[in-house]
Amino acid sequence: MTEIWWAVIGTSVIAFLLKYIGHSVPEKYLTNPRALRINTLIPIALLSALVAVQSFTEKSVLVIDQRIVGLGVAVIALALKAPFPVVVLGSALASAATFNFLN
Repeated sequence: MTEIWWAVIGTSVIAFLLKYIGHSVPEKYLTNPRALRINTLIPIALLSALVAVQSFTEKSVLVIDQRIVGLGVAVIALALKAPFPVVVLGSALASAATFNFLN
């Protein structure tokens, strides 16, 4: 077996063990108010970091391009409580129009 297969098998075993350990945590730790607050904030922080990295970087270089316009349109649509498909389509159209205008 190659090194890649050893890495895949090792990662799979680690993922399984982490899931098993997660299911074995006693309920008193999961119902702790502090743990509940932290668990509700983790997805927000991860999604925000993902949006920032995907919107402002390209190959570890900070860039300003049409993606920022799409992000701005999405933020405005969300502030106006637009439905999710409207947010996605509006930001995609804004990004595409800006890209065509710049190139």
